Amino acid sequence: MLLRHICEVCGKEEILTPEQAHAQGWDYPPQMGQFKVLSPRTCGSCTINRTLWWAINVEGKQTDSLTENQIQTLKRISQEPESILVTN
Repeated sequence: MLLRHICEVCGKEEILTPEQAHAQGWDYPPQMGQFKVLSPRTCGSCTINRTLWWAINVEGKQTDSLTENQIQTLKRISQEPESILVTN
């Protein structure tokens, strides 16, 4: 299965299998976390303290105070894996 991996911190995008992504340090389901569950979606170079998960769970932000990028990330996560599935 090929998935579009999008780092919510730096914006890096790669098309990888879950195994390839995990080996490269991506925090992405199904190897890290679960689809449709809010958790960090980061590449191997970025930290979680700038993620949507951090903003909600650590900083206590409510949905009405999220940035447009954070709202798009939330929508994408809620529609996974379909929202990131690469079809041939």
